[in-house]
Amino acid sequence: MQQENIIIIRQERTEDFAEIRELIKTSFASAAHSDGDEHRLVDRIRSSTEYIPELALVALSDGCPVGYILFSIISIGEVEAVALAPLAVKNAMQRKGIGKLLIERGHAIARRLGYPCSVVLGYPEYYSQSGYLRASDFNITPPFEVPDECFMVCPFDKRDKIPQGVVRYSKAFGL
Repeated sequence: MQQENIIIIRQERTEDFAEIRELIKTSFASAAHSDGDEHRLVDRIRSSTEYIPELALVALSDGCPVGYILFSIISIGEVEAVALAPLAVKNAMQRKGIGKLLIERGHAIARRLGYPCSVVLGYPEYYSQSGYLRASDFNITPPFEVPDECFMVCPFDKRDKIPQGVVRYSKAFGL
């Protein structure tokens, strides 16, 4: 009988950076909507004031990084929230629930840290499975042109406590 790989999720460590960088680079290499800069974005966020070490998570299988997620501080109107970017899972490990585990753990930590919600720019079919809803339905707008259904928000608690307004990302995003 073959044993399932056990996935451990923990905060990233400095010694993980090179493997995480390669994981992000290769997992986005064939992505339809990638600018090829996601691994450098992570480097820039890590050196910014919007970096939240507790929300930089790596998924390990047999001690090796197989997934990564990063949430960084943003503003919606005048309220701080977080943005999910990027989420990467090793190509051979995709469709095994690792991304969803990383999102769930990140949401739990962000909620505990007091953030009201998370925004993401991504595939509605995927992110809606983790509680993301169309941001425009909450009067949240992106600072760039994007299909309305692809810019989403996940409220962590009461929906009436979700901030409204234009999202301001870290300068690390280059917007």
